[in-house]
Amino acid sequence: MLTFKYVAKDQNAHTVTGKITADNQLVVVEELRKRKLTIISVVQLKEAAVSKLPGLKQGIKGEDIVVFSRQLATMVEAGIPILQCLEALQEQMSNPRFQSVISAVKEDIQLGSSLSAAFAKHPRVFDKLFVNMVKVGETGGVLSTILDRISGYMEKTLKLKHKVQSAMVYPAVVVCMAVIITIVLLVKVVPTFASIYESFNQQLPFMTRILIHVSKTLQSQIAFYIIFLVILGIAVVRINKTEKGALFFDRLKLKMPIFGDLIRKVAISRFARTLATLTQSGVPILESLDIVGKTCGNKVLEQVIDSVKNNVREGESIAVPLIKSGVFPPMVTRMISVGEKSGQMEKMLSKVAEFYDDQVDAAVSGLTSIIEPLIIGFLGVVVGFIVIALFMPIINITTILK
Repeated sequence: MLTFKYVAKDQNAHTVTGKITADNQLVVVEELRKRKLTIISVVQLKEAAVSKLPGLKQGIKGEDIVVFSRQLATMVEAGIPILQCLEALQEQMSNPRFQSVISAVKEDIQLGSSLSAAFAKHPRVFDKLFVNMVKVGETGGVLSTILDRISGYMEKTLKLKHKVQSAMVYPAVVVCMAVIITIVLLVKVVPTFASIYESFNQQLPFMTRILIHVSKTLQSQIAFYIIFLVILGIAVVRINKTEKGALFFDRLKLKMPIFGDLIRKVAISRFARTLATLTQSGVPILESLDIVGKTCGNKVLEQVIDSVKNNVREGESIAVPLIKSGVFPPMVTRMISVGEKSGQMEKMLSKVAEFYDDQVDAAVSGLTSIIEPLIIGFLGVVVGFIVIALFMPIINITTILK
């Protein structure tokens, strides 16, 4: 959407100036003629880049958007005008960045923009799914219902995300602590014992020799390993930003032992819930699939959804390319196929989403119970090896002295 500044004369020959947001200049001219104004000039204004708005930087949480949409739905349902709703929400928002975004949205609406078009100017805050659903709500006169539905969808999505993240925090912390403890032992403790053992003038046990060799290698090359890991991390991030790189890593994620199944279940749950919410809200199926593909969070699934979109465009079913992909389990594809034939697609997709939410809960609980003993066992073996290797020479000397 573009912003145009106009100068015109009203029916009393008074000069009138103002701004209008529209797709092009012809729309502005038509709108001014409807207002019975004589046009003097219409000039397109240069708009500030979206990224310059402070609210579009990092710092706006998903929970903030859920609260915003829930409260906006309540106020709209109560019959409060949109501008007054936004003004009230702006005042009560504790996040200054979000306040800046709401202020910008409010200004766009004052210039004649629709609510969905104003939201669309802030893609880092209001994604394509949010904007399209609001647009449907405006068109159908059911904005409060749609906003409430968006809130429900986002709450369930965030809940699922937090479950997975919380399940990963404990193993990640334990692994990091295990690595740090092992490195400290090898770099600081082992060299102290090694210098003592050198004065014995005796051949050390095999385990001790291996440990000292590893310690010396790590001491001399630790800077190289750190630099290598940093470069590797940067390279992975950059490759992951490319189309082929993202596809490779996402395919790799789905094939990972233990974690791959969990990632697949989360992606299928998000796919089913998003498509169900969009179709239930009245978003056209091709547009819904386009949004679902970009929000599913996995490039492999995005490719499958692209093929689904092509099938639908040609008048074919959704289920066939899902079956061919091999990514979606038979239960999901059959339920979608039944939903298409019976005209209850939204209901079937909602059931799939609920089922896979439960599956994710079970997988997260199982994952935590599996990973914990594995990490503790690994840490026990590593630390145990170091301790035994360090004290074996002392035990041998004590035996000889006796």
